[in-house]
This record gives sequence, structure tokens and C-alpha cells, in this order.
Amino acid sequence: MAFLRSLSAGVSGLRNHQLMMDVIGNNIANINTIGFKAGRATFGEMFAQTLRAGSLPTNENGGSNPIQVGLGMATLRVDTLFHQGNIESTDQATDLAIQGTGFFVVNKNGKNYYTRDGGFKIDAMGRIVSPGTGAILQGKLADATGNIPTGNRLENLVIAFDTKSPARATSNIKLSGNLDSAAQTGTSVNTSLTVFDSLGNRHAVTVTFTKTVNANEWTWTANSQAPVTITSGGSGVATFNSDGTLQTFTYAGGASALNLNPNNGASPLAISLNAGTPGIFSGITQTNGLSNVSPTEQDGYAAGSLNDISIDQNGKILGSFSNGTVQALGQIMLAEFNNPSGLLRIGDNMYEIGSNAGMPVIFNPGGASNSILVSGGLEQSNVDLADEFTKMITAQRGFQANARVITTSDEFLTEVVNIKR
Repeated sequence: MAFLRSLSAGVSGLRNHQLMMDVIGNNIANINTIGFKAGRATFGEMFAQTLRAGSLPTNENGGSNPIQVGLGMATLRVDTLFHQGNIESTDQATDLAIQGTGFFVVNKNGKNYYTRDGGFKIDAMGRIVSPGTGAILQGKLADATGNIPTGNRLENLVIAFDTKSPARATSNIKLSGNLDSAAQTGTSVNTSLTVFDSLGNRHAVTVTFTKTVNANEWTWTANSQAPVTITSGGSGVATFNSDGTLQTFTYAGGASALNLNPNNGASPLAISLNAGTPGIFSGITQTNGLSNVSPTEQDGYAAGSLNDISIDQNGKILGSFSNGTVQALGQIMLAEFNNPSGLLRIGDNMYEIGSNAGMPVIFNPGGASNSILVSGGLEQSNVDLADEFTKMITAQRGFQANARVITTSDEFLTEVVNIKR
């Protein structure tokens, strides 16, 4: 019967407004889910039945419009809305939030998935994982010298807390201070230097400046204790301009550095003593005042153990070592899609590639994309509770109105049945 069209339309309205309510309910249920992205149901008109086709106008008669009756409504799509959620500070270095459009890449059971949930921890094997699922965060591991390899090949990110920072032999020492311009000939000024050999051993070197009979001239001599021996460049001359700035700083015998042999199996040391830039008031000067020369910088250090890690906005995992050095241990990589709404939800805050998502583009945070990482923070759900409650009212009224269509159509049918009594 003709009345069945309104019944069918009403049923489609009930069914699809119930689906709308399902989406709203899921959004509200995940109001506190880390990295959750809200869904949105979008409706469209179903196929319309044509009762009379339209006609073309002629010279004698005007055209007529078609007569069509719609058969109800259908759900066109349920979109996932990937706009940015608020970032909440947690002060946990391995809690990460993405500011931008990227996704973390995680591997579970040998397959890569994608997520915005950055609540990571380090497991017993040193891997950075999502503790709820065991999915392992993907990125690139640095080599022994802290260099990140090029390319986009992904691997499990592993932090080995027994990692050591190798010792570095001292090659440069910067000196600073003043030599008294009023000092008498033969006046000596001592400064103590600590240098490191290639094995990380410390060695003490004493440099003595002595005023000569010549104006604005001091000699210097380096000494060290056994087993260290000074092989060349262990003395020299420092001369100063009339304004007290450094003029020259030389090594005896034509040497270009202070050369030491630790005699303990470590490599020989060639140390450049930087007394400052000639003509500039920095480094060592000679003016009226107390004499005091000391080292302000030196580039050597002993071997160190890993103390802590941090993650910068570009995804680099930086290790802080007991010798004061900081070295890259790896880099977190992000994925980006042409159409993230085409991803398939698989639960546990993870997505897999759908047929309309496109292939992932892997990049460094802050590099080819505008996405950056925020360490010590988590992205919260982007569900707007006020908006969801408003949609809930709309869904309720839509369901209620379609229910009235069904009951009214049923009354029409009742009247038809009661025609013959």
C-alpha cells in the first residue's frame, strides 16, 4: 500500500537516528580516552520513487516537474574528526603528545599500526612500548657516536641503560685571566689544568707563567707528574700589546701544541692552549691588578654511564651521561596520511591502513611536516561535551519525530481496515 512508504521512511529514520546516538554515546564514553578522536554521523536522502516524470515545454504547453516521493534516509558516512585535542602536562619524559597531524608508528605482532596515544613506557628489555597493549614504538636508532641514520627505515626503539659514553681525549683548553703588568721580573704565576687521555684517565698539568726582563713579555712552562712525559711544545712565550691585550702566544721548538705521552697505553695527546684572540680583551690579558690565570673550557672527558633520557620536539631521544655529555640515542618517526579519516579503528587507540587512507608518509617531527612532539604531555580526547549533548537532543527529537510518523501511518492503516465493518 502507499502508506507503507511513510512506514519505511519512519523506520529508516529510527534506525539511523539510533546509529547517530551510537556515535554520540561512543564519543561521550571516550571523553577521557588519551588521543581519542570524535566521530560524526552524516545522513543523506535515500532513493526517491518517481510517480510521474517531468515533461519538456513545447510551443503550446509549458513543461511539468517530476513528482517524486522519498523513501527515507540513510547514513552516508561516520567521519573521524582529527582536529587537535588539548595537551595535558604529565612531567613523564616518555609521555608524548603530537602537536600537528602526524601519528606514532607502533608494531604489534610484526605489523605496524598508527596511534595518537603517546602514553609510552620502557619495558624490561629497554623497548619503548605502549604498556596497555605491548605495541613497540618505531623510529631510528643512533650509532655509537650518536649519529641518526638517513632514510625512513623503521625499527624498534630500544634504550639500553648500560650504554656508555666513550672517553674523549683533551685537544683544546681555553685559558682566561690576567697577568699583573706591574709584576717584577722573575714573578711566577701557576695554573693547574686537568686533561683526559683516550682511555678517560685524568692527568694534572701545571702551567707556570714567568715575567721576563722584556716589557709585556711572559714565558710559560708546562710540567706534569710521572708517568706522563712532555714530548714537545712544553714551553713558550706570551707577549702583550701596550693596551694589555694578547699579541702572540707561541710554543717552543716550532711546535703547534702541547704534546704529552701518558705512557699508560693511551694515545699521545696534542693539546692546543688557547690564550685568547690577539688584540681583543678576552682570554689572558696583562693589566694592572692581581695575577690569576685559570682554564675556563676543555673538551676532554672520562667515560660515562647513562643516567637519564629526554625527548626533544624533533623526536630525538637524548641520553644524559655521568660525564656531563649528552648524546642522541635514537629518533622517533611519525607517519602522515593524505586522508586520515580513511583509517580503520581496531581498538586500543590504534588504527590500521584503510583502502581510502593512502599510504603513510614517514618523516621526522619538525622536519618535512609541521608536526612536533611535546615530551611530558599527553593529548586528551577532542570530544566537545557541550556539542555532544546538543547532538544528543537533536538525535532524540529526530527519533521521536520518526516514531510519530510510524504511529500516525499505523492509524491510517487502522482506518483503512475499518472501512468495511
